Amino acid sequence: MTEQSTGSDHQGHFHRSLSLLDGALMVIGSMIGSGIFIVSAEISRYVGSGGWLILVWLISGFVTLTAALSYGELSGMFPQAGGQYVYLREAFGKFFGFLYGWSFFAVIQTGTIAAVGVAFGKFAGYLIPQLGDGNILFGAEKGFHISAAQIVGIVTVIFLTWLNTRGVKSGKWVQFIFTSAKLVAIAGLIVFGFSKMSDPSTWNFNWAHPWQATSISADVNVITHESLSGMALLLALCGAMVGALFSSDAWNSVTFIAGEIRKPERNIGLSLFIGTLVVTVLYVTMNFMYLSVMTVPEIAHAPSDRVATAAALKIFGDSGARIIAVLIMVSTFGCNNGLILSGARVYYTMALDGLFVRKAGILNTCGVPANALWMQCAWASALCISGQYGNLLQYIVFTVLIFYILTIWGIFKLRRDRPDIPRPYKAFGYPVIPFLYILMAAAICLGLIYSQPLYSGLGLAIVLTGIPVFYFTKNKSELTHE
Repeated sequence: MTEQSTGSDHQGHFHRSLSLLDGALMVIGSMIGSGIFIVSAEISRYVGSGGWLILVWLISGFVTLTAALSYGELSGMFPQAGGQYVYLREAFGKFFGFLYGWSFFAVIQTGTIAAVGVAFGKFAGYLIPQLGDGNILFGAEKGFHISAAQIVGIVTVIFLTWLNTRGVKSGKWVQFIFTSAKLVAIAGLIVFGFSKMSDPSTWNFNWAHPWQATSISADVNVITHESLSGMALLLALCGAMVGALFSSDAWNSVTFIAGEIRKPERNIGLSLFIGTLVVTVLYVTMNFMYLSVMTVPEIAHAPSDRVATAAALKIFGDSGARIIAVLIMVSTFGCNNGLILSGARVYYTMALDGLFVRKAGILNTCGVPANALWMQCAWASALCISGQYGNLLQYIVFTVLIFYILTIWGIFKLRRDRPDIPRPYKAFGYPVIPFLYILMAAAICLGLIYSQPLYSGLGLAIVLTGIPVFYFTKNKSELTHE
């Protein structure tokens, strides 16, 4: 078998040194990046009322939570490194597993790492302007250019990659410190926000007509409102869900490091549940706080969509922007650590199957796939330089949902085809909850195809480019092992 022939090249082995707390913090830390501080502006422009804004976040949280509860069964069946790649491979074969892994390396994980790294640089620019995106180092401002923020992003990606090559415990402590710090900071922001709600007029304005959905123009100089109902409202909700779902993504990161979790058959499922529940509660509460200090039009037209900064200016005055800049820097730094740590395990497992660069399947003496980490670092850094990570992520949201749907459908397929596999944990509410997720995610996908056909089509195109790569890699692997 390929795995055996590759495994002989290993140096070291995975160490099961991560606890349930570490797993939950991995989920929380990877999910909370910069999205919750920004995307409520775009959501408000789509739906235009307090009730619908909160409902979008609730639906997003519910969708994410139902998926996490379903993944618990798969993680118990296959408690090994690679997570979702492994689940798709076992349920549908190497072809579908590879298409996911290809998209994961090409855009999903590396594009997110690049976007989060540059976000760190942009907010560092609030404290030191020379480090921000306003400092153009090369090129034209309105064309291709390289800013200081992009360079800062690359530096943080390289540093965190190096740190994670030193062993999983190094990454674990970074995750613990930065995730704990961001949770405390977000909780503090929420408390101060509600405590500053001395003028109830803002709250009353937002909740006077909570279900009167309107589309708000993006142009702050020419504000227009268009009432929404029926199909127009449904499509607006689908568009609004993109930002909320992106902000709630990466919840499955803990499944990629199953080889390093103690009692993975139990702790991965619990980590998924605890982590997604905590983040959902925080996200909804944050949006209630936004509505307590800002009107919906103010949220929709927050400068550069920086809703948290606009709220902090109202709460803390002139120092608010700096406070939020530090909070987002802490948040994005911890988020990228989780993404970098977990992502390399997918390429490692693909390499064992002969579907990725062979050297990615080697563990160093610290028990981590250092080569896979550096390959991920190189491509994420290239995406930082390209400046196209934001566009790529918009293209891939549709595709990410397709892979989630396929993976959860795998629960049904595996119960039918492989009923004898031990299942220490069974999907909560099976078959209702997993099937409900499939229906909800499919409805959102259909809405995205209708409302954003270009993004959906390009996202699917990125996946399909993996088909010739799969057969080339597969044929090369077969020739190597003949």
